[in-house]
Amino acid sequence: MREMINGIIGGFKILISLDKEVYEIIFLSLYVSLTSTLLATLVSVPLGIFIGTKKFIFKNAVVRFIYTMMSLPPVIVGLIVFLFISRKGPFGQLGLVFTPTAMIIAQFILVSPIIVGTLYTASKEKGADIKRVAKTLGANKTQTLILLIKELRFSICTGIISGFGRAISEVGAVMIVGGNIKGHTRVMTTTIAMLRNMGDYENAIAIGIVLLILSFVINSFLYHFQ
Repeated sequence: MREMINGIIGGFKILISLDKEVYEIIFLSLYVSLTSTLLATLVSVPLGIFIGTKKFIFKNAVVRFIYTMMSLPPVIVGLIVFLFISRKGPFGQLGLVFTPTAMIIAQFILVSPIIVGTLYTASKEKGADIKRVAKTLGANKTQTLILLIKELRFSICTGIISGFGRAISEVGAVMIVGGNIKGHTRVMTTTIAMLRNMGDYENAIAIGIVLLILSFVINSFLYHFQ
């Protein structure tokens, strides 16, 4: 209990200390998580709506694949990405291994199915009615898409919040592809894991408190926007 109390106090001290190393870790965590979530949103929102509102061959297989990807273990994603970008991998010449870009790629793969699945479910339930209303009003395809996005904004924000939550809390995949290199690929979750292994529980709790505060602020903003 004493360590937890000291960790909470330490978390607030870290925020006001303006320690360069700590803020580098915080900013890198936010950069990687927000970038991967933004990219996943741009791809997944129209894809989820398309799958939910259109009929096409092998649709059931695609939906099952999406649901499987939603629960895919992060370490598996990290391992697959690492094998592709390692020196002996097909994209090894790009030099992406142990870089923030590799971490963004891994998180993008983890976040995308969550947003696609959320939008698929929502558009499957409401999409037909919305498209029928749009057709009645004489809307073209672009206007219909805009109307779909507008009417599904609650589900879109829910998917984004869920995806960001997975990204900011991710450890396994970013550890594998990023390597937890000090000043380069070290983020808050990997720092917490490292401090725990070192037995430095107070600082681990302190960083955890910072992570919770940042997650609360960003999710509160998205919820307000929703």
